[in-house]
Amino acid sequence: MKKYVQVGTGHRGTNAFAVPLVKEYKDCGKLCGVYDINPKRAALVSEFSGESIPVYDDFDKMLEEVKPDVVIVTTKDCEHDYYMIKAMEAGCDVIVEKPMTTTFDKTLAIIDAKKRTGRDVKVTFNLRFHPFYKRCKEIISSGVIGDVLSVHFEWMLDTEHGASYFRRWHREIKNSGSLMVHKSTHHFDLVNWFLEDEPVEVNAFGTTRFYGPTREERAERCSDCPHTKTCEFYEDLKSETFYQKMYFDCEDQDGYYRDKCVFSDEIDIQDSVSVNVKYRKGAVMSYSLTAHSPFEGCKMCINGTDGRMEITSIHLATQGYDVATSDNVKIFNRKGEQIVYNMPKGQVIGHGGADNKIRDMLFRGMDSDPLNQKAGIREGIMSISIGMAANLSMKENRRVALSEFYGDDCGV
Repeated sequence: MKKYVQVGTGHRGTNAFAVPLVKEYKDCGKLCGVYDINPKRAALVSEFSGESIPVYDDFDKMLEEVKPDVVIVTTKDCEHDYYMIKAMEAGCDVIVEKPMTTTFDKTLAIIDAKKRTGRDVKVTFNLRFHPFYKRCKEIISSGVIGDVLSVHFEWMLDTEHGASYFRRWHREIKNSGSLMVHKSTHHFDLVNWFLEDEPVEVNAFGTTRFYGPTREERAERCSDCPHTKTCEFYEDLKSETFYQKMYFDCEDQDGYYRDKCVFSDEIDIQDSVSVNVKYRKGAVMSYSLTAHSPFEGCKMCINGTDGRMEITSIHLATQGYDVATSDNVKIFNRKGEQIVYNMPKGQVIGHGGADNKIRDMLFRGMDSDPLNQKAGIREGIMSISIGMAANLSMKENRRVALSEFYGDDCGV
């Protein structure tokens, strides 16, 4: 029976890790303590889980008193490195929500701690466990398109999901590392996993022209805005009991507003980005992220020596983000033949059922891992490195080689 503690008890941390650990994994693990900079929010873990979970007012004190086997880190992205390193130095293994961290300096500090302590680090890339993308991986691994030469990848966030990042702490690069790090790390990891390869060079361009200070009719937050009847981005989060308890009722502790205006001057992340990546084995990828699409989903084309694979997954907000309205895969071979695959449907909740599967892996383990779905520190580094290099490329208007930071190999 492993002892767990968790730092960070926001929406994702509470619902994806803390509460399920308490309710569903009693036979293999125990949540022995939680810490958050907002003690009111941390106390909600007990309310939502139905069991009394100790709330600590100091992270070091929690480590010292509990002596946990594993620390789950689900804080703001920019704080992951601090808690990961402290946990490893205290002799604990780490489960960290993606992205692992937000800058190259923080990444190097994590690598150093990993080398010094030898502790295990797992990064939660749930797309590896989504039934649709798992099947895509199986098709690519079968060799039907041969060796991969190039990837064209477009990810669309619609104006409900996409806008949410511009309301929250993610809207500032200092917190999230931008959508290139916070959101696109999922997508970069997916391609790295499909190709079984690692990036070496990155070039990128990005703009913010949809969100940010693009209109005069705005306020600090939705709940105090005089333009609620005319703004298509008005969101009444107070009407939902969960958000009322987790955020509005906790504002007096940390001053965090969950419903900030998407047209704020404070926003400095991009809403449209184009990225080019060169891989170690020679493949190249063109990637784009649009955070203001009329619909949600992805389109990916993978060109190989023996054919072409086209992946499409489209979601409509009205039908729920976890249920795709169009999931399909087509193969075009060199004989002029077209093969259409019947793809598995995801569950209605939890990223198509991927959250349940990744929790099983984290808390119960896997007897075998033929598709290499488990992601550790190296996979975490390779995904965020594309996003961090893209940020640097946009800032300095140049192509960025990862060897500038890691040499020929990151060493883990």
